Amino acid sequence: MERPQEGFGFLLADLSRLMRQAFQQRTGASNLTLAQARVLLYVARHEGIRQVELAGLLEVQPITLARLIDHLHEEGLVERRNDPSDRRAYHLHLTPAATPRLQALREVVAEVRADALRGVDPEAAALVLATLHTMRDNLLSLPRTATGGTER
Repeated sequence: MERPQEGFGFLLADLSRLMRQAFQQRTGASNLTLAQARVLLYVARHEGIRQVELAGLLEVQPITLARLIDHLHEEGLVERRNDPSDRRAYHLHLTPAATPRLQALREVVAEVRADALRGVDPEAAALVLATLHTMRDNLLSLPRTATGGTER
């Protein structure tokens, strides 16, 4: 059966949505929401990141991120440290209690990745990954305007 033409962006968005759903199904018993898990994983990747910078990476409003971090802080997983150069800003750091939670999240990530790549030749998967990295780097290198868009 022939598939209707799918646009590249729509296919990427659909794949992302399906992977998030699979992740959420596997972490359903956890007391972390998908949004909280994403924050925890991003803080692990960018230890010491400022809250406002993390909000930008996650594409959420700073107040939304603050609530997510409040929960992670209450769980003893993340701590806020004052920015010595800006008393209104905080840097985010993991606590030792986050280590086992991160390990469990990473195991789920590996399971979802394995499901998504089932039947895909490892060389083809590596090529797709390399291509996606190049595409991301291309878009990151575009000049940005004051409104966050790209100049053309």
